[in-house]
Amino acid sequence: MSSVIYPFTAIVGQERMKRALILNAIYPQIGGVLIRGERGTAKSTAARGLAALLPEIEVIAVCRFGCNPHRPESWCDECCELFKDGAEIPITRRRIRLVDLPVSATEDRVVGTLDIEKAIQRGERHFEPGVLAAANRGILYVDEVNLLDDHVVDLLLDSAAMGVNVVEREGISFTHPARFILIGTMNPEEGELRPQLLDRFALSVTVEGIKDPDARMAILERHVQFEQDPAGFRERWLPREQQLSDEIARAKALVEQVQYTRADLATIANLTAGLSVDGHRADLVILKAARAHAAFQGRGAVTEMDILLAAELALPHRLKRTPFQETHVSMQELEQRVEQARAEADAAEMSDPMSEPTPNVKKNLSRG
Repeated sequence: MSSVIYPFTAIVGQERMKRALILNAIYPQIGGVLIRGERGTAKSTAARGLAALLPEIEVIAVCRFGCNPHRPESWCDECCELFKDGAEIPITRRRIRLVDLPVSATEDRVVGTLDIEKAIQRGERHFEPGVLAAANRGILYVDEVNLLDDHVVDLLLDSAAMGVNVVEREGISFTHPARFILIGTMNPEEGELRPQLLDRFALSVTVEGIKDPDARMAILERHVQFEQDPAGFRERWLPREQQLSDEIARAKALVEQVQYTRADLATIANLTAGLSVDGHRADLVILKAARAHAAFQGRGAVTEMDILLAAELALPHRLKRTPFQETHVSMQELEQRVEQARAEADAAEMSDPMSEPTPNVKKNLSRG
């Protein structure tokens, strides 16, 4: 089997899936993406392709967890101890890693383990890293996430939300960063996630086999070419891969500076309230995804279209449904609802001319 990765930009169609992955790559704080669909719809191909095109990152060369040398506040316990006296930090660059989590994974396999015996007998704190450590600053890919133990899924989602993994045993603790892009895939025919877990995936996309004959022909042609000459096929797509990689890098640098207004916040709030969405996670996700999309487009402010495209990914799996009713909202209906929500926000702004934007809102929410 070829070790050459199929290019992300060569995937035909599945635009919503690609958009959801790109937005998470730009702004991992969004909180991951769940991709639901039957087998053979490019779910794993997209995840591996994304990892292959993302820009290299700088890491502390001697760190087991790939700590960011420029963010000491996020360092693991080992780096904090090693460089507490201002020692020179050795820096190297490496590719983004994609770490697979098997469905049989246990809690210890995910979070890592502390050797209590060494701690008691020798006074040494020895930590054996788990999957979360390997995935730090990379991509954690969970195929058939619906077949994982619910407790393990909870651990993954908690770490994805907090960006840190804390392991405690018998009064001993170890902390390391666990910032990763969480990608879960599943086939709904094999069972669903509990609603409580489903809501904690920031974005969700349902992918289906493409019906258009021309698009199916393009898929067939590209896969035949890839099978015949994997390296040559990837080489031909390299310019597009590099272009997208550069666009993601520029967006990552811009996203924290993307501005939004009180009217944007009101539009999001009116939209989710109008759709009877429980909780407030969806509102925060839409805002973060809208800012990421604006940054990807090279803009410094959120627009109504950014909110619409973010809502398309953040809302469908959070809409209430009866046991035999699928959650679905068309793009046209969503667009109408966003326009209505914006009109309500503008009307409220007009009725309260003294209200002003709060300068710190952007900073606080961007780190949520």
